[in-house]
Amino acid sequence: MSELTRIPAPEGVAAAPQYSHVVMGSGRFVAVAGQLPLDEKGEPVGAEDPAAQARQVFENLRRCLAAAGATFEHVVKLTYYVTDVADLPAIRAARAEHIPDDRLPAASAVQVAALVRPDCRMEIEAFAVVPE
Repeated sequence: MSELTRIPAPEGVAAAPQYSHVVMGSGRFVAVAGQLPLDEKGEPVGAEDPAAQARQVFENLRRCLAAAGATFEHVVKLTYYVTDVADLPAIRAARAEHIPDDRLPAASAVQVAALVRPDCRMEIEAFAVVPE
């Protein structure tokens, strides 16, 4: 069980059903670099399929978190970089497979003109706090 406190909507701030505005915790900080929808060999997954790309990105995030002794339960912030905001529902669906609605992290979504790999539609980074 994580010792994180989530504040979905501080007083005077409109609630957002897709994320928490504030997540606090104390412990070991873990930063996971932006993950692309690449398989273990570095090959892109689901070229024109945002759902397949989102699932791969979250699997890559899961593996990176595990390497640091963390899980999605410890994630306090996600940042989504997408080439098309229409892909956000697919990302939210993939996120829901790993993070329940009552433990939503803080989040930001940014539409970008391009990513480092033109065959990738999204890149997602994560910050986590693992209790001591």
